[in-house]
Amino acid sequence: MRFRITPTQLLEVSTLTMLLALPAAAQQSYPTRPVRMIVPFPPGGSVDPLARLVAERMSEGLSQRFIVDNRAGGNTIIGTDALARSKPDGYTVMVMSRTFVISSLLYSTPYDIVKDFAPVGGLTRSEWLLLVHPSLPVNNLREWIALAKARPGQLNYATNFGSALHLAGELLKAMAKIDVQMVNYKGGGPAFADLVGGHVELSLQPIVSAIPYLKAGRLRAIAITGDKRLPAFPHVATFAESGLPNFLSNSWFGMLAPVGTPQATVSVLSAEIGRVLALPDFRDKLGALGMEPFALTPDQFAALIKAERTKFADIIKTANIKVEQ
Repeated sequence: MRFRITPTQLLEVSTLTMLLALPAAAQQSYPTRPVRMIVPFPPGGSVDPLARLVAERMSEGLSQRFIVDNRAGGNTIIGTDALARSKPDGYTVMVMSRTFVISSLLYSTPYDIVKDFAPVGGLTRSEWLLLVHPSLPVNNLREWIALAKARPGQLNYATNFGSALHLAGELLKAMAKIDVQMVNYKGGGPAFADLVGGHVELSLQPIVSAIPYLKAGRLRAIAITGDKRLPAFPHVATFAESGLPNFLSNSWFGMLAPVGTPQATVSVLSAEIGRVLALPDFRDKLGALGMEPFALTPDQFAALIKAERTKFADIIKTANIKVEQ
């Protein structure tokens, strides 16, 4: 038996096919206009150049401009709140760091870091170097811990209150069972100036910031975070090799969107990040910034944020860190 399709039936089938194709077409058409990329830090530093590099490559891949919008202030709270208040349509995203998590634990924020955001994915991570002034008679972490125990409360640690570097320093104090004085600086520049000048003896800093001082012989590196040594400084042992195997603090950076952003849109952004992170020349540029790709799916990134919140909450409680009013 042969079936005949009438013109009316053909029209109905065609209409149904078009309706079913609408979600896919909508997904493929995103983005149709420029995307604002909030950076909750001022120009310079480590997050801003990373964001601009990512924005450039995502603009190329998705054929729409990703425009960096620096919204600094309030320990990243101002920029983060701007994201939380944005329309969840995929046209506002944010490149952020661990400070996103830490600020929510130290300060009263107008948002919930788990409920008010849609994780898009991880971007990069960077290890840290433990630096000392060359006049300090130590060449590795074990020697420094021994010196700190011999001189309790006499050595100073340069840091920035409320930062991941600050809490990493507190973690180091707790794990090594030492007493050093935290000296707060507003930014890496002043901290490096006093460290190089010998006014403080110790600081944990990103690799890219430390390299010029190390090459000039103005500072000495005695340990590196992560699970491997730095090829440029193969003599610097990891914290694990130096007797602190659970000290794995480092910097990581990722991308968020407002909660309620369509899953299809988040998937487009996540896939584009994956493409960008795999580009050989992009990876080379990350290396110049002292970073490496840190690809995470939205679900993996959400799990990381929750785990970090628990981890840093414990450090803050143990060290009794409080914001000075």
